[in-house]
Amino acid sequence: MFAISLGDDGAELRPLEPWRAEEFLAHMDRGREYVGRHIGLPDVVEDLDSARSFLRAYAEKATHDTGRIFGIWTGGTLVGGVMFRTMDVNHGTAEAGCWLEPSAAGKGLVTRACRVIIDWAVEERGIHRVEWYASTKNEASVAVARRLGMTKEGVLRENYPHRGVRTDTELWSVLAPEWRAAKKEQEQERTGE
Repeated sequence: MFAISLGDDGAELRPLEPWRAEEFLAHMDRGREYVGRHIGLPDVVEDLDSARSFLRAYAEKATHDTGRIFGIWTGGTLVGGVMFRTMDVNHGTAEAGCWLEPSAAGKGLVTRACRVIIDWAVEERGIHRVEWYASTKNEASVAVARRLGMTKEGVLRENYPHRGVRTDTELWSVLAPEWRAAKKEQEQERTGE
């Protein structure tokens, strides 16, 4: 099994596979209310069977190359995750998403993890367009889209029913040429060229 370092703080990105269902459920229980403020994941992962089913669905997506899910670990504890909720290699599009429990918020973990998976999607899988959907009220998620160099394309009004309320969603995206240009610029800044 592989783990990708997310920096000097020891955070790691690993595949989130069905055999980790108990750990995933415990993580979701720790962050259920925090995570559920803007997304429905905690409403789907309610017990061990539903946690296992959710992770199996993503294992199936990985098998068919239509999605991926990864966990973020700090100090050996699962604290969040990133995913390609959808991925269409033939059309070169993917939708990235994330969640994080409150103990891990504000440390840049989601941004660092998303950089890894977006770079993989663009460079290894040939994805041309990565989309990001965020509730207009989810300031942290919108901030991640900005830090990833995405462009806000608009607001989908009342498109997402969440816990009995229809919410507005911002649509952000980054295109492969933009991603590569920003990566090159960051590398030049790092090396002083």
